[in-house]
Amino acid sequence: MIALIIVVSLYVLCSLVLLAYGIQCYILTFLFLRKRKEKIAAQHLRMGYFDSVTDESRYPKVVTQLPMYNEKSVASRVIHAVAAMDYPTARHEIQVLDDSTDETVGYVDSTVEELKSKGCNISVIRRTDRTGFKAGALQNGLDYTDAEFVAIFDADFVPPVDFLKKSIAFFIDRPKLGLVQGRWTHLNKNASLITRGQAMGIDGHFMIEQAARSWNGLFMNFNGTAGVFRRTAIETSGGWQHDTLTEDMDLSYRMQLAEWETEYVPDLEVPAEIPEDINAFKNQQFRWAKGSIQTAIKIIPLLRQKKVPLFKMVQAILHLTHYMVHPLMLLIALLTMPVLYYVKIFLPPIWFGLVVFGMILATSGPSTMYMISQHYIGNKIFKQLLLIPAMMLIGTGLAVNNGKAVLEALLNLQSPFHRTPKKGELKGKHAYRPIKDITCIIELLLGFYCLTSFQMFLGFTNFLVSPFLMLYASGFLFVGIISIIHFRRPELIDLKAKLPTFEKA
Repeated sequence: MIALIIVVSLYVLCSLVLLAYGIQCYILTFLFLRKRKEKIAAQHLRMGYFDSVTDESRYPKVVTQLPMYNEKSVASRVIHAVAAMDYPTARHEIQVLDDSTDETVGYVDSTVEELKSKGCNISVIRRTDRTGFKAGALQNGLDYTDAEFVAIFDADFVPPVDFLKKSIAFFIDRPKLGLVQGRWTHLNKNASLITRGQAMGIDGHFMIEQAARSWNGLFMNFNGTAGVFRRTAIETSGGWQHDTLTEDMDLSYRMQLAEWETEYVPDLEVPAEIPEDINAFKNQQFRWAKGSIQTAIKIIPLLRQKKVPLFKMVQAILHLTHYMVHPLMLLIALLTMPVLYYVKIFLPPIWFGLVVFGMILATSGPSTMYMISQHYIGNKIFKQLLLIPAMMLIGTGLAVNNGKAVLEALLNLQSPFHRTPKKGELKGKHAYRPIKDITCIIELLLGFYCLTSFQMFLGFTNFLVSPFLMLYASGFLFVGIISIIHFRRPELIDLKAKLPTFEKA
């Protein structure tokens, strides 16, 4: 009896917490909508600040850092794109922070030499070891520049020519502004169902969540790329630290706790590559999930010490712990069968209605946010609606992968850093292959478990949960099967293909 009470209590608790995360999507959507017109109009005016500035001395000095490790398929592309940005050469320095151990070294060196011969202020900085990985490379790069501002791009991004002019404009006459973050867009959105689903999730985060937080005085995170820091903000906030896998979220929170302001600009768009291999996507999500919880463990005590206002504190906790939804989903999937088998509950109509309403509210929160984000991006809602089932399958199926990441973070277990392989513009037989593990087997087993639960309770008084059991079963089976297919048939890359070139506007 005690065991049953514990199981049922845990089941109810997980359901209520998932409901809270679902409602959070509506709150962020409301916060976005109430500020959108005012902020977008002001940001458009600000981005045009340098349009009439001809005196180069009025341009602040900027260093653009390009951290990379074994990025042979995209290294030359991003270097050319950054070199083509329309910013006075005398005021713009480029650092290629190359920790590579493969053919990337040759691609980087040849590209940098070519650009140097054309007068570009660019250098390659290599370390004797990879201590701190990306965070260590970024911190090390600051020792070699006196620039006032620091722009950062991951290797798979292709910044537009006007990125620096538009982003640096926000810092003018705003001495407490420490960070400007741009919005990710997608180079290969239409490659597959997997990339379309990822694109919609990214759009929801960048169009709604980031804007809602930034525009309403809440904590916003740097997304690791496509942003510009005031150097002083980095240095006075403790610099880049590598005790979490999400050094970007860590630094941006410490920076805001030190009273630096942030600005998110949705119309400052930077296209990037989305992982086309589901295993590469899972590697990326694992790193983000584990790093976010590591950052939550580190930052939440600092929020309490700072005595952050209650609403702002709650929003920060929900933000930092968002990946907790995945282990919660796992627990719900595992506990549903024993709870429904042993607990026979017959609810009065009003309570039954409230339960149904709560389940629908929790489930439809993310979908509502995604659809509104697509509307304001300019996509046709009807076409995007067809992607919602795929989004739900992918989101549910990732629960095993991300649940494992959250558990490792909570238990302080160490795991190696796995980069996300990039496809780039190259095709052929020398691909970077993502790390595979046995999570696909667990996903399949859980899928069959949930399918068995669905069949057991279909048509009984507990039919209310049947659709959710079917969603869990479908999600686990979908991600598990696709993981095996991509494991057996990886994308190939041809290193001899011609890279695209970029010219200054």
